[in-house]
Amino acid sequence: MTGRRIRAGAHRAVLFAALWLALSGAEPAGLVPGAVLVAGSVWLSLRLMPPRRPLRLWRLVAHLPWFLGNSVLGGVDVARRALAPSMPLRPGWRRVQVALPPGGRVALGGELSLMPGTLAAGTQGGALLVHLLDTDAPLDRAIAHEERALAAMTERAGNG
Repeated sequence: MTGRRIRAGAHRAVLFAALWLALSGAEPAGLVPGAVLVAGSVWLSLRLMPPRRPLRLWRLVAHLPWFLGNSVLGGVDVARRALAPSMPLRPGWRRVQVALPPGGRVALGGELSLMPGTLAAGTQGGALLVHLLDTDAPLDRAIAHEERALAAMTERAGNG
């Protein structure tokens, strides 16, 4: 097993364990099944998605406040539109070119889908297909910010 694979496995184990603890409420009865599931998840994830670049966890943590803040603002906007029938909705599609590799495009789509008012519906070529509640919303800057943040989380150790 290479050093990169060991580091990737350790990172994934930490992420999967944190997810399990959050889902199980850190109940003592869930620790043994959780350990088995985390080990199986790490093994399977390394088989299905071999490591390429290490995830920069500190950048992920630094990105969370921005993501959570925009999620709250987006939720307020969607609620305002739902409760005020006079609010215009201009639903539609936007094709967003992204420079991320295929796995990065999926991660970006998942992150955008967690934000109210947007839903990533797949990729086409190098573009992400995003459905919006308001096609006039200035989302290009926000999407570019998310893309840069995801790219920075997987930068090579020497680049930042």
